[in-house]
Amino acid sequence: MTAYSNLSTHFGRAAALGNAVGILQWDSDVMMPKGAAGSRAESMALLRVMHHGMITDERIGDWLADADADDGLGAWERANLREIRRVWTVETALPSDLVEASSKAISACEMRWRQARAEADFAGLLPYLAQVLTIQREIGAAKGEKLGLSAYDALLNDYEPSGRSAKIDALFDDLADFLPGFTQGVLAVQAKRPQAADPEGPFAIEKQRALGLRMMAALGYDFERGRLDVSTHPFCGGADNDVRITTRYDEADLAKALMGVLHETGHALYEQGRPQGYLNQPVGQARGMSLHESQSLLVEMQACRSQEFIAFAAPLMRETFCGSGPAWETDALWRRYTKVEPASSASMPTR
Repeated sequence: MTAYSNLSTHFGRAAALGNAVGILQWDSDVMMPKGAAGSRAESMALLRVMHHGMITDERIGDWLADADADDGLGAWERANLREIRRVWTVETALPSDLVEASSKAISACEMRWRQARAEADFAGLLPYLAQVLTIQREIGAAKGEKLGLSAYDALLNDYEPSGRSAKIDALFDDLADFLPGFTQGVLAVQAKRPQAADPEGPFAIEKQRALGLRMMAALGYDFERGRLDVSTHPFCGGADNDVRITTRYDEADLAKALMGVLHETGHALYEQGRPQGYLNQPVGQARGMSLHESQSLLVEMQACRSQEFIAFAAPLMRETFCGSGPAWETDALWRRYTKVEPASSASMPTR
């Protein structure tokens, strides 16, 4: 076997292990009984340590050096080598015990967060969150030393390859200058439009789910490679060719679940559209959270709040909930789904 084929096979096996982690994580968030949390955390930590061990294998450096000298590789293979080297370089900065500690701390914090959210008990969550933060700072310091970056930029690099805080600061400075005046202008224009009443519920959960499934199908979601479920907070997860999304339902609010479904479908369409020939290779993985969120927001905020999409969806919404009256008219629904409201101080996150 050539050095490149050794790398491809090795990282393909690592991806298979990562897929198992993805499905176990989905199950933890969707179906796992609460009493299984401790044993599941142990299993997840072990699998993540095994995965880390595979992508920091001591043979990888030699394989990379030999593959770099292979003149027979094409553009995709060269790009894959670049991504393999990036992943390997970052992960070799971490000892396996730190990987294990991080996994266990995040699992414990996740379970405590669910309880704290239901009880509005931030104080009870704080020690778990503090432990996660402490470990992430250790990880950031270790990766930063390896990459010659600040701890923050080293952690940012995991979510946005080559992303840097200086670039983000400049972007947010521009938004801080632009948004206040723009928002006031939008509110002024909106005030001249007729106000749209909200359709009145209750909206049965089974009907909300049925409508969500119809919208997913209309957007092109492949149900043979995924599914829709319920979780505490909507997310997109799963594994290669098994892209699962979730939402949460409120019988008094139709928009909450529907927009959650549309947003997560945007994530899922990106995942289902990744190149099949390189699905299990680093070059075939999602290219950072900026691109991922751009796809979900493109679907939710641009496509699915457009007049054209609402004109398509309105008859289906009326049919599903037997809706009638002014609040269910197409134009009223469009005005509702494009309504802008300034955030109140009470709704803003605290630091």
